[in-house]
Amino acid sequence: MGIAERKIREKEATRELILRVSWRIVKQQGWQSLSMRKIASSIEYSVPVIYNHFPNKEAILLAFVKQGFQKLNNALCGATVKQQSAEQRIEALAYAYLRFAATNTEYYQLMYGMGMPSCKMVRETAELSAFTDILLAPIRLVTCKNKSKEVDPLMKLRTFWSMLHGLVCITHMAGDHSDDQNKTVLKDFVHSFIAGIKN
Repeated sequence: MGIAERKIREKEATRELILRVSWRIVKQQGWQSLSMRKIASSIEYSVPVIYNHFPNKEAILLAFVKQGFQKLNNALCGATVKQQSAEQRIEALAYAYLRFAATNTEYYQLMYGMGMPSCKMVRETAELSAFTDILLAPIRLVTCKNKSKEVDPLMKLRTFWSMLHGLVCITHMAGDHSDDQNKTVLKDFVHSFIAGIKN
């Protein structure tokens, strides 16, 4: 292995170490507690070494946001594999989204901790762009069936996403993780949402 290759591998290994330690801090103390100084102290590196790999704490958090959306995308794709109709896929996506939020609390808090992603951020982040495409595909198919009026799929996507995120937030704030109740609310929302597109 040449010197250049070794340096690249060492840099990648250090970056991965920083992310592992950062995630441990997030899990133990919450993402608000994360700081460059705390990371450096935990891995016994100087603070400038951390800055050589990430320009600021927000860059580390963005790396976790990307990881979170990639995990969510995988869960969403897995949930729709066996669903044949677009309506069934929308319902499966909603349930998978809620399950992800309940079982990946730290990731979900990071994904939305700095506010809802802007359109610019969605366009510039591959994981976010893929997420919107996954949700949008079945919504487009259902809107195409509506012959009586013109329906904007992107607007319906925002409605769908807003309702899912709202239910997650209410669930987290209330500390109510009752699966049965959440499924009942989600079923009511999804059926009303689909009916609103089709009719």
